Amino acid sequence: MHRRRCRILPVVVSLLSVLQPKLTLALSQDEYLPWEGGPAVYRQWQNGPTADPGVFPIAVWLQDPRDAAAYRSIGVNIFVGLWKGPTSAQLDLLKSAGMPVLAAHTADASSLPGLSSLRGWTLMDEPDNAQAKAGGGYGPCVAPSEIVSRYQRIKAADSTRPVYLNLGQGVINDKYKGRGSECAGRLEQYPEYIQGTDIVSYDVYPVNSNLPLWYTGAGVERLRKWANYKKPVWNWIETTSYQHGPKPTASQIRTQVWASLIHGSMGIGYFCHKFSAPADTAVPLHDQEVRATVSALNAEIASLAPVLNSAPVANGVTVSSSNAASPIATLLKRQGGKTYLFAVGTRPGGATTVRFTLRDCGNLTAEVIGESRTIRVNSGVFEDQFEDYQVHLYQLPFNPNLAPKGR
Repeated sequence: MHRRRCRILPVVVSLLSVLQPKLTLALSQDEYLPWEGGPAVYRQWQNGPTADPGVFPIAVWLQDPRDAAAYRSIGVNIFVGLWKGPTSAQLDLLKSAGMPVLAAHTADASSLPGLSSLRGWTLMDEPDNAQAKAGGGYGPCVAPSEIVSRYQRIKAADSTRPVYLNLGQGVINDKYKGRGSECAGRLEQYPEYIQGTDIVSYDVYPVNSNLPLWYTGAGVERLRKWANYKKPVWNWIETTSYQHGPKPTASQIRTQVWASLIHGSMGIGYFCHKFSAPADTAVPLHDQEVRATVSALNAEIASLAPVLNSAPVANGVTVSSSNAASPIATLLKRQGGKTYLFAVGTRPGGATTVRFTLRDCGNLTAEVIGESRTIRVNSGVFEDQFEDYQVHLYQLPFNPNLAPKGR
């Protein structure tokens, strides 16, 4: 074990997380950021999602179980939501495809055949938004106390599965009018909503909604803080022009996914619907560009699942950007004797040269994952170029905590 005293340097994780408290593990030079515990948190539920550290949740929303095998072929490993379900037929299809699902807790759900595929219960979608009224128009959002009551009823009926709740873009978009006049701007409601769930997620689709791309990761950061870093936070990524907005490009989808992961998301989901003509409920299966983008991202996430499912190091790297208008968010992890550094631009401020300084690192070569190039690291320092919102992923062959004694 490395016992030499060293100067501990704080990691710059993002503009929103730099003030987070640090967690320290004894007998290690590393300090750790707040962490929900990875897939081990799912072990508390006998029939919950997998606790395998080699699996990272990759979901699709409200998809046809007949497409489960096709989605599995592009790396999706869990469904969330079932249209007018769950039904025995839906669960049978999912079981045959080896696809777990989170679905609504209906009156007869707990007695359905094929229940082994059902790994959690979903509450209503986006209760924080203004709710449509039967006679037209919109009423207020659903009170957090009502969500907590529904949660308690489900847990009383079945404590072997977690309860899942998805929130809307009001999590990060403070000016969002869709929450209605009675709920808009009431951020204090979000920690209250989180009391009524075991897994919490949210959706914001910045390309379609003409919002800043950095909202995606920043919303994950907010939810994690509101959950006191105790509950898994997942989030949803746009893949389509779902109404009449622009279709996100491959690089915009990639940025949103990795910004989410770098800010601590424990599950990535894809919104697959396109409502404008020609309508399509499964765009990632039918649009070849989107399919290729999502498939490549999912393969990348799957290959890095053991890394993503490990604790985030707080004091492993410092970061500086030559362009102050283009700050960089980072995530550093140790796994399998190696160091992984993931980085993404968080503002559209233009090109920048970024300098990374790694703690206790000598001279070595870093691999830039997925880019067929390497970078020389000298005395723990290396530089790379970033364009607006660009993502770079680095693998380095060292772990300072495994250094020989007396080094």
